[in-house]
Amino acid sequence: AMIPAILRENGYNTMAIGKWHLTPDEHTTPAGPYDLWPLGQGFERFYGFLSGATSQWEPDLWEDNHLVEPPARPEDGYHLSADLVDKASDWISAQKAVAPSKPFFLYLSFGAVHTPHHAPQEYIDRYRGAFDAGWDVVRTETLARQKALGIMPASAELPPLNPGVTAWDALSDDQRRLFARQMEAFAAFTTHTDDQIGRLMEVLN
Repeated sequence: AMIPAILRENGYNTMAIGKWHLTPDEHTTPAGPYDLWPLGQGFERFYGFLSGATSQWEPDLWEDNHLVEPPARPEDGYHLSADLVDKASDWISAQKAVAPSKPFFLYLSFGAVHTPHHAPQEYIDRYRGAFDAGWDVVRTETLARQKALGIMPASAELPPLNPGVTAWDALSDDQRRLFARQMEAFAAFTTHTDDQIGRLMEVLN
């Protein structure tokens, strides 16, 4: 049995929110079978997606065992990560309002920072130009910061670039612009996700 099944038998409410990439693709239809879906594995509630990746703007969303539409549109400011935290906050608050002493188990798995790297534009703008020096410089600076923070030992050295990864200086101008933009989007997606985790922590506190 999975953890939620054991906890549910011992008095917990159990909720799964976000990515559930544990069901065979041929089972992810309205016809089931549902035994490998979250509700079949011990969760009482589920809100999220069943594939390895989904759009953060227009996700394939399931609630419990049925397909649902996102509550808003991208042009209205919708983003999946924020929606997941909204749902988690609503479910926790509703449970605590009725049974404040009852324990709960929440499994929250964001789509971030798996592809597609969809981040709000204002987050991407924060990182504009931050990676223009390229990955060779960025990873050298990152290791230096990690050493200064004590995360990495002073003797640590950077490994060679992965096979198939070209030195930054050997790239064309168009390639550098593209890859710098991709790094900005990834960093923005990470920061946006961190902000959503902060929102949930405020609810829990």
